[in-house]
Amino acid sequence: MAVAVIAVGTLLTGCGSGDSEGGGSALAGGAGTSASPSTPAAEKFAADSGTRYVGVEEPETLEGLVCDEGDGGFRFGGGLDMHVTGDDGLKELQGAGEDVADKVSCFGSPRITLRKGTMSASAPVFTARTTLYEQIADPVASLKTIFERSVSLSESYGRNFTGEPQEVTSSDLLLKCQQNVSDTFPMTTCFWANYGAAGELDFFPPDGQAVPIQSAVQLTKAFVAAALKPKAGS
Repeated sequence: MAVAVIAVGTLLTGCGSGDSEGGGSALAGGAGTSASPSTPAAEKFAADSGTRYVGVEEPETLEGLVCDEGDGGFRFGGGLDMHVTGDDGLKELQGAGEDVADKVSCFGSPRITLRKGTMSASAPVFTARTTLYEQIADPVASLKTIFERSVSLSESYGRNFTGEPQEVTSSDLLLKCQQNVSDTFPMTTCFWANYGAAGELDFFPPDGQAVPIQSAVQLTKAFVAAALKPKAGS
């Protein structure tokens, strides 16, 4: 895993440090509060329909968010940024090239501002990392491995996971989310997988409070639906 070189411990890096706090409309439904609503009822994960993907793009349809490729000018650094690991047994899609925006950041308005001491930085509502594969034969097993190895690696760099992970299943997506602390900031992280792709979303804390898991789940579903570009005919 590439280790970012700009550390929040040597504080934050980002743009627009004078932006207002909040995360506003993008986190409707109480995402700015610490109370976590109950996890949505699980659906049955459907059999492989054969859908595969040719690219990942910045979503244009997420209400209240503006998304762009990259980290949005913000990185924790020092290994604290989340990555997808544990997918060594999966064959990544080749030849997608410029159509794969493997890292996307989505900002709300007003932007979230993180503060530490006398310094502050603007942060996205979430950063997303996505990897496309030729096939994920067993998304349940792959998500379990990706989650466990990614969390273990991030903990070794200083992320502290709190509470219990929550799993959510829909007909076309598997998710596993857990709250955690990166440096002093309460985060919520969701990993997901289907038969052709996997990824993670790292949610930053509006008003200094972790995004409730249910809100993170809904935004993760919306991001995946908007960002993946299906292969023609699949």
